[in-house]
Amino acid sequence: MKPVEPERGHSPWSDAWHRLRSNRLALAGGILLVVLALACAAGPLFSQSYEGQNLDLGAAPPSARHWLGTDVLGRDLLARTLYGGRISLMVGLVATLVALVIGVTYGAVAGYAGGKVDAVMMRIVDILYALPFAIFVILLMVFFGRNIFLLFFAIGAVEWLTMARIVRGQVMSVKRMEFIEAARALGLGRRRIIFRHVIPNVLGPVIVYTTLTIPAVMLLEAFLSFLGLGVQAPMSSWGVLIKDGAEKMEEFWWLLVFPGALFSTTLFSLNFLGDGLRDALDVRASKD
Repeated sequence: MKPVEPERGHSPWSDAWHRLRSNRLALAGGILLVVLALACAAGPLFSQSYEGQNLDLGAAPPSARHWLGTDVLGRDLLARTLYGGRISLMVGLVATLVALVIGVTYGAVAGYAGGKVDAVMMRIVDILYALPFAIFVILLMVFFGRNIFLLFFAIGAVEWLTMARIVRGQVMSVKRMEFIEAARALGLGRRRIIFRHVIPNVLGPVIVYTTLTIPAVMLLEAFLSFLGLGVQAPMSSWGVLIKDGAEKMEEFWWLLVFPGALFSTTLFSLNFLGDGLRDALDVRASKD
């Protein structure tokens, strides 16, 4: 008889990847998101200038030369929509990264420290939750100027609270595990334990919430742009284009439909991907 070969083990990450691939909706969302990101990154290099004006042409409907039409200043809407996608996606990624760094660090320290330190830190979070953050961002933009880099950090600085709460709850359960006790017994410092042993073991929920934070940040940027406090001319974002299109939608429908469709598609793709990641990284799913 041939010896029975031992079954190969699977890491949790490989199991999660297998479950994610079996989720067609999440996989389609991820692929569509990559295609949109590549189109926004490379599209303006091959299309017409997003700043080029043709006042004689004005707002023209879609044609062979201008696939998505032009705006009231005769600027190519395809070029402006792709360039606006760059700005919107950049705001989503950079602001989410700021929220990620602040929220993960703050939540991990609070959860690991526990006791009075945790109580004080989380009361601060509760107080900040009570503030109207859209008004806070608007005040920052008014006092410090309408700078796009300030917009990145201003939005990120108000989106970290939920991340901190999620990380704190995960850390409070992880810190009681045997490998953390072993690290303490070896005399490792708190900083090393938090950043080398605790945080890597709570990345699953962090990744899931990150994919859901990006569309929330993009919506906040669109809201600010709709109020005229976001990206400033001649630059554009999907929020700016939707604002301009909404003002003229009765006469020039294409100014609203195409930017709105791309924006909605991106948000749906991010949410489908986030839902798929949530299911794939669920430990209980591996036991089914």
